[in-house]
Amino acid sequence: MILSTVEMHTGGEPTRIVVDGWPKFEGKTLLDKRREATERFDHLRRGLMLEPRGHDGMYGALLVEPDHPDADLGVLFMHNEGFSTMCGHATIALARWAVDSGRVARREPETIVRLQCPCGLVTAKVAGDGTVRFESVPAFAYALDRIAPTRTWGPVTVDIAYGGAFYALLAADSIGLDLKSSPMRAFVDAGEEITRAAAAAIPIEHADEPDLAFLYGTILTDGGPGAGATPSRNICIFAGRQIDRSPTGSGVSARLAVAAARRQVGPGEERRFESCTGAIFSGRVVREAAPVGGRKSMIVEVGGRAHQTGEACFRFHDDDPLREGFSLGL
Repeated sequence: MILSTVEMHTGGEPTRIVVDGWPKFEGKTLLDKRREATERFDHLRRGLMLEPRGHDGMYGALLVEPDHPDADLGVLFMHNEGFSTMCGHATIALARWAVDSGRVARREPETIVRLQCPCGLVTAKVAGDGTVRFESVPAFAYALDRIAPTRTWGPVTVDIAYGGAFYALLAADSIGLDLKSSPMRAFVDAGEEITRAAAAAIPIEHADEPDLAFLYGTILTDGGPGAGATPSRNICIFAGRQIDRSPTGSGVSARLAVAAARRQVGPGEERRFESCTGAIFSGRVVREAAPVGGRKSMIVEVGGRAHQTGEACFRFHDDDPLREGFSLGL
């Protein structure tokens, strides 16, 4: 078997786009395909994401046939642990690739690309210089100031918000960490422990789709608003111990949903968010959306840039004992 990919990154966070070679799906809807991918094709995900073809920080996007009538492309997102529901950095990469490759015809001054993601339809706009802005699915604050008991720090206070995936949010200094000076392993350890603790302490539900009802990761922030010339730094730990090198697009949506719930940001006000690599995403609340499970929700626009780094063909030989990948679990 040979799988063909396009390699991209958004602020340093990789997106391995699978463009050819994946076996045919039987499922009708995108969520059917996501379940089928887990049940039938998880060995291919592991083989592409993990060593020797990838690494524990790899991220992927599998192009599939959409079932939404307005979608240009359908996509399943994947990482070292499984298949996720939404990914902002991969959306930025996919939208730019769709225009650069000719899959969606370029228009001036910007090209609209509609992606059907597991969480819903996401509309992106690609400018002539490659900058991408996308409007994600409705974001909302799910639970504010909730307690998650941890072994290391005792009870910690987190906000839970949804921006295409559910995140636990808290300021890094609330657990004694500094986003610019603390070692990265400290954030990985904290993110994994807090995600597990918050998932156990705070039941997660999504009113529209049960498949989306799980805590995806933890975002540690500098506590700043990201207003004006000073971006707010954050680090997202997801899928166990994976570090997002980008500012996390769905996390930007989640952070703005919390800020709006606390009346710290208004419609149209732009905020800027910085990752561990120094990459910047912009974010702004565009408009209110229909309530989700009785909670006020909003559409957030996220902006950033992606770049192509190469193309690849990956072979899976039956006699290779490591063909399905491995992780050293560091």
